Amino acid sequence: GGGCSMIPVLLICMFTLLILGFPMFMSLLVAALAVLLFFFSQTDTMILSQQLINGISSSVLLAVPMFIFSADIMCAGQTSKRLLNFIGSFVRHLPGGLAVTTGATCTLFGAISGSTQATVVAVGKPMRKEMLEKGYDDEDVIGLIINAANIALLIPPSVIMIMYCVVTGTSVAELFIAGIGPGIVLFILFAIYSVFRAKMKGTPREPKATWGERWVAFKQAIIPLGFPLIILGGIYSGIFSPTESAAVSVLYAVIVEAFVYKTIRLRDVPTIAKSTGILTAAIFILVACGQVFSWVISYAQIPQLLTSAILGDAPSQLQVLVCVTIFFMIGCMFADQLVVILILTPIFYPIAIAAGVDPIHLGLIISVQCAIGSATPPFGCNIFTASAIFNTPYLKVIKGVPAYIICSAIASVLFILVPQTAMFFYNLVY
Repeated sequence: GGGCSMIPVLLICMFTLLILGFPMFMSLLVAALAVLLFFFSQTDTMILSQQLINGISSSVLLAVPMFIFSADIMCAGQTSKRLLNFIGSFVRHLPGGLAVTTGATCTLFGAISGSTQATVVAVGKPMRKEMLEKGYDDEDVIGLIINAANIALLIPPSVIMIMYCVVTGTSVAELFIAGIGPGIVLFILFAIYSVFRAKMKGTPREPKATWGERWVAFKQAIIPLGFPLIILGGIYSGIFSPTESAAVSVLYAVIVEAFVYKTIRLRDVPTIAKSTGILTAAIFILVACGQVFSWVISYAQIPQLLTSAILGDAPSQLQVLVCVTIFFMIGCMFADQLVVILILTPIFYPIAIAAGVDPIHLGLIISVQCAIGSATPPFGCNIFTASAIFNTPYLKVIKGVPAYIICSAIASVLFILVPQTAMFFYNLVY
């Protein structure tokens, strides 16, 4: 009966602290501590401080501040504008061409940054202005930007994929290559919707670019385009590890923005580094407390209790994946994706593996849900980012979101029922 009373204690502690306005890491830590003190009072609490340090001692985590840093440098510079011009020169004459351009640029910028918020800022700012001038609806524009920015979580490098790999011990390089497939599928669905919507609304079309203009745009974008190639190429040829690729990305970003384009001065770099440092500290405190939390729940065997209650004793792969999808999507509506990965992955990972789910496939399904959740009301992080950057009220920001969430949900179903669609690139390489 201990198990049945442990879960309420855990939940009551967490929600009480959150409602009282304590930060997420406090509620994770206190809830875990409460379970230990109430139900396992003989346990040595020193273990908790060991777990705190354990949580952030994985060398893979070094990649997180580096990718955030390089994204911040790129945001300060001109990378996104050059990518926009290049992609626009090929697709902007289509119906809904500017919307397709935005989606494609978010996808490409995701291959550079790995952070959705950075993508909302870098691509969203210039594109929203242009799309409004050309007669697009603001609600739809913001809905598109928030959702297309999530593709950054799927296209490598991705901070949440690194997190999943740290928690489960999966190979980062393998999950990175697998993420390209789902990212492209989501982009295609958004693009189809954008074209369809523009035709129905009669949105004015842009003039077609000549091959000369395309060549000029390509020459201007060649340096940013080289970026994903260096990262992925370096990882797969074994020149550097995924963690080292993050350091390479910072170097590349500084060289491109400070020396080639001269959009930032070298003396701006420390200021950018400071904002990265603050964000990294917040993330790592969470990760450390998440490790304590996941250690306590696995020590208390809460995953087994919960899942046998929800899924029965020997669930099928389909049941596990549907359950994972629902839990992660709901979780990401309310909390930061990293927190959700830290709390829920240790619960579902063992059951999924026992049911015979491929850890890479599981990682993709989880990443897709994190992507969808970060654009879903009430608390999707991109909604607040967009609201702040575009100076637009919350309710207006979420108006255009549902259509894109339906597209994402279709993609989720596809990835579960036809794993090949998600695993295409992974199967190609491995």
